[in-house]
This record gives sequence, C-alpha cells and structure tokens, in this order.
Amino acid sequence: MSNNIVIAPSILAANFARLGDEIAAIDAAGADWIHCDVMDGHFVPNISFGADVIRAIRPLTKKTLDVHLMIAPVDAYLEAFAKAGADIITVHAEAGPHLHRSLQAIRSLGKQAGVSLCPATPESAIEYVLDRIDLVLVMTVNPGFGGQSFLESQLAKIARIRSMIGDRSIRLEVDGGVTRDTAAAVAAAGADALVAGSAVFRGNGQADYARNISAIRAAAGAGGTAGLQHSSRSVESAVIP
Repeated sequence: MSNNIVIAPSILAANFARLGDEIAAIDAAGADWIHCDVMDGHFVPNISFGADVIRAIRPLTKKTLDVHLMIAPVDAYLEAFAKAGADIITVHAEAGPHLHRSLQAIRSLGKQAGVSLCPATPESAIEYVLDRIDLVLVMTVNPGFGGQSFLESQLAKIARIRSMIGDRSIRLEVDGGVTRDTAAAVAAAGADALVAGSAVFRGNGQADYARNISAIRAAAGAGGTAGLQHSSRSVESAVIP
C-alpha cells in the first residue's frame, strides 16, 4: 500500500455551465487526478457525457484524466476515449463477457487499464486479471448517481482486494460517498486513491475546493497510517476498530 494518497475529484458534481472554470479550480486546489464518470443510461440508470467532453477538458489540465466507463458494451468505445485524452480507462467487470480482452485493448492503446466492481460483485471477479491492470476501482455506492450514501459493507471487500494485490503496482481506488467522514475508514482498509464528488465541489470556487480536498486528504492520511501499522491484523479487525 502506498503512503501517497491520491484525491480524484469527480467532475460529475461540477457546475457544467462553467466546466472549464471548475476544472481549473480543482486543479489549482490540489486535485491529483480528475475523475470522469461516463454513464450511458443502459449499464447504469443515468446519462452523463461522452468522449467529446474528455477531449474538451484535456487541454485545460496536465493532471491525470481518470476515466471511469459505466457503459456496456464498452469495447467499441475504448479507442475514442483513448484518443480524447484519457490517461486511465476503467471498465466494469460486469459490463461484458470478455474482461481480459477489454483490458488488453486498453493497454494496446497505450493507456493504463482499470477494472471496477459494483457493490454486489465479489473480488473473485478480478482474480485472473490482476497482472493485466493498473487500478482496481471499488464502488461504495450503486453506480449511476452522485451524492449517495457510503456503503460500509464494502470496507471488508476493499481490505480483501488490498491483500490480493500484494506487492503488485496497482492502485486501489474507491468511488461513492467518500467524504472527510468516510475517508479514514476507506484508507485504513487499504485504498490509496479516493474519488470524491459533492464532498469536493461543496462551496464556491478554488478556496473552498482546496479546503475540502485538504480535509479529505488529511482524514485519509490518518486512516492510511493506521492501516499500515495494523496490516498484519485480520480483515475484520483492520476495518472495524
């Protein structure tokens, strides 16, 4: 587990009427990555945006564009998002029958490959692709809408996945209900990349966003330190004090 906690604000919670300004604000406020939630109204019950939005924001920041594809089928669209400027492309294990092929395609496009799990999907779904990925994204809400409450049932799954990753160079990311109040538990369980939407975009502009990011980072840092100190404990005791 890395001591370097990544904070990735989700632009799904941004003001789309001034998206360029919002990107600039979170960049200056200390965001490590920019998380882009792509929804198709089919795999999840919502529609957000497509590759053209990724292309439009790519010139606005040098930060990593962390693109989470909640779409199915997904393979036909990988090249479009790669060409638009995505740095990490994450697909869902549930989105198609050939996960290994999808991950191979992402890597062949010169991008980092991620795989995401919905809350009801067990970690065994990624066991055979661990050597083909750069990131695991655990959904701690049911995907489709921002602003949902954190599902504490996923903490044990995060810890089990951290154990599965072992010494591989794989980021463990969490998305859904991440706030200054939940960040410590998430990091203690083993996550080292945190997606936060409404918890970051609360307030008005860069100064507020900077305070929000700092608060989440501080909470996660404290939790991550605790998780490292107690890494030899069982999954249950590592997650529940």
